[in-house]
Amino acid sequence: MEQTFGNNYDHLATARFFRRWWKVLVIVAVVAAVVSLVVALLIKPLYKSSAVIFPTNSNRLSKAIMDYHYSLDFMDYGIERDCEYAIQILSSKRMQQAVCEHFNLMEHYAITGAHPQAKLEKQYKSNITVKRTDFLGVEIGVLDQDPQWAADIANYMAAMYDTLCHEIHADRAASAADVMNGVVSSMEQEIDSLSATAGNSAWKKTLIEDKCEQLADLQTRAMQTNVDRSLEVSYKYLVDRAVPADKKAYPKRMLIVLGGMLGAVVVCIFGLLVFCPAKKEETIA
Repeated sequence: MEQTFGNNYDHLATARFFRRWWKVLVIVAVVAAVVSLVVALLIKPLYKSSAVIFPTNSNRLSKAIMDYHYSLDFMDYGIERDCEYAIQILSSKRMQQAVCEHFNLMEHYAITGAHPQAKLEKQYKSNITVKRTDFLGVEIGVLDQDPQWAADIANYMAAMYDTLCHEIHADRAASAADVMNGVVSSMEQEIDSLSATAGNSAWKKTLIEDKCEQLADLQTRAMQTNVDRSLEVSYKYLVDRAVPADKKAYPKRMLIVLGGMLGAVVVCIFGLLVFCPAKKEETIA
């Protein structure tokens, strides 16, 4: 073919090229289609199941119930912050470890050889995804060769989310409760000490009343913290429960065949242009 620049592209040279090599290109395309189809058939199909949750508002449940001055409703849907919290927890190592141990994924994925934990983590992240939906929900998607396993893993993660949230809140509430109970005990001892001293002056009564008001406030906070420590509530709304899929999600065999054909034909064209240039007389316009 002659070299052309700008808008001087030679369409006739292109037509002559395909007229000369069309049989070769057809054979390459057919062979590539057959090979791609065989490869696609050898790939084990994967089925996808998804569970969708709405994280609840992360406001303290005890405060929402016990404090009438508290304006936020714990029954509200979570805001963007709560959605990000949920994604972080569902994608955490603790969740991964819980899922792998509960379903024995090391054996299920038939992982052997060196570095099994690295291989398991790679397979886990390849098959399990957690992403935000368009409306501040969180979708847990699971791919597996067994559609029932895919659904079970997705539902287990949705249930385990509550467990991990409770552990996090309980640990934090336990630390706060220890501090609050110590402060309350110290305040009670201080009031008892003031009450036991001699004298009954006005400043002493005022001081004791102030201390009693502070103690009442501290006792309310300590009670709220202890409630948060002991309550086991749901931190999500389960919108869609995962069910076994009846249609495979991967591989898309038609796309594999078309991609294989296209790639083989393109490579063949470049090979013909490089190794089988047009004859001199064919390049004359």
